[in-house]
Amino acid sequence: MIARAESERRIVLAEDKDFGQLSFSAGGGSVGCVLLRFPAGARASLGADVVQLVETLGDRLLCSFVTAEPGRARITRLPGPS
Repeated sequence: MIARAESERRIVLAEDKDFGQLSFSAGGGSVGCVLLRFPAGARASLGADVVQLVETLGDRLLCSFVTAEPGRARITRLPGPS
């Protein structure tokens, strides 16, 4: 999935924490990943929150790992190619 996202210049949306490790071990090739951490009680706002995240962060999502939770997002730049 990450290779396809890279080849199509897409950002991965995931709920699996393993994508964080995969993104960082990809050696900077990943175009970006958003880890969605929304508990059951906050699922109703998930779609709107993702749209707002994209509108707010825009190009900052590229080459970044973002942990998105209800009402907040933490953004970390992925390491560049060696």
